[in-house]
Amino acid sequence: MSTVMVVDDSVTLREMIADLLKGRGLNVTVASDGVEALEQIKANRPDLVVLDIVMPRMNGYEVCRRLKSDPKTQNLPVVMCSSKSEEFDRYWGMKQGADAYIAKPFHPQELVGTIKQLLRG
Repeated sequence: MSTVMVVDDSVTLREMIADLLKGRGLNVTVASDGVEALEQIKANRPDLVVLDIVMPRMNGYEVCRRLKSDPKTQNLPVVMCSSKSEEFDRYWGMKQGADAYIAKPFHPQELVGTIKQLLRG
């Protein structure tokens, strides 16, 4: 069974996404900011990361950059999920190495479909 890490500073959103993914048969771990996410990924690497952009301590762009520049985690799929929905934000997210970019508010099926597709890849 695949494990997905949900990284978001909003408790509500973190729980909502976690519940959605658990309901689809995925294991879920959570982190509340980028620093915590990187520490957890080092200790116990998930199969995919759902990453918010605007967070305290370290933003999602920086987390993604660090994951993609480390040989141990460069193949870890990253889905950026952010309220930053301008075309430039999407472009910048992909430029940092994100495998997908989903703007909030999103349709649950869009997020689940994207995750399932990347886990199969």
